[in-house]
Amino acid sequence: MRTENDSWDIKTSVGSTALFVATARALEAQKAHPVVLDQFAEVFCRAAGREWADVLDGGAADHPLRTEFGRYFVDFQAVRTRYFDTYFEAAAAVRVRQIVILAAGLDSRAYRLRWPDGTVVFELDQPRVLDFKREALAARGIEPAAVRVEVAIDLRSDWPQALRNSGFDPSKPSAWIAEGLLIYLPATAQRQLFAGIDSLAAPGSHLALEESVPLAADTFRAKREEEVAGGNDRTFFTLVYNEQHAPAKEWFGNRGWWAAATPLPFQLRSLGRSVPAPDSEAGLMTGNISLVSAIKD
Repeated sequence: MRTENDSWDIKTSVGSTALFVATARALEAQKAHPVVLDQFAEVFCRAAGREWADVLDGGAADHPLRTEFGRYFVDFQAVRTRYFDTYFEAAAAVRVRQIVILAAGLDSRAYRLRWPDGTVVFELDQPRVLDFKREALAARGIEPAAVRVEVAIDLRSDWPQALRNSGFDPSKPSAWIAEGLLIYLPATAQRQLFAGIDSLAAPGSHLALEESVPLAADTFRAKREEEVAGGNDRTFFTLVYNEQHAPAKEWFGNRGWWAAATPLPFQLRSLGRSVPAPDSEAGLMTGNISLVSAIKD
């Protein structure tokens, strides 16, 4: 279970979910016609070793990513990644040169996207997570495609000050991303995150995030109890908060941002991927998710 000041590395607690997502992106890259190509996801899996590498080589038959749920999860991660890649490309095209990746995890965009000269990518996350990513890529001689600045901090702490101390200029436009983050924050921390972004974003700034409508309380409780009773080290419901501070489109829209929300099932269909049945495990995961983008007037 989560605690107030818990921390993690890439193989424990919330950190391990980044490896799960990276493995999904690596599996997508193996397809004949991938929706998105993250050539560095496999590097992270190989660096982590054991099951993460085995899954890419066709082993680990009992791994969740080898199940029907896993097939939908790979599709979910592919279309989500594509959405945010396109978002960043659009922000860069209008001369936004400050990029902020909140809970950067194993996001490789600082390395794989084509950033214009003068772009600075700020990556915020737990220190040991940032260490793993940097070391895994450096071991292969892989360099970032922009100036990359690590900001090692817990997002429940005073991250806005840490970001400013790292060279972020709030007087200039910026582009922000919170991908796969909000569910790991209680509502109070979500509120602080939204307020921090709004306070630091100059006019002309961009924002994109993923949000989920909370499950019914009894459904969430049952899923968490099932996970605990199973004694399985693959956890999810024990790591997340079934809370939502406010719908992002509404919250930012009320503060001078133009915002739009795209339901994840729509994004799946638009890129030729199937939508799971609402009452399935995969449907429970994807059916309540929206991808939100916004621009500050």
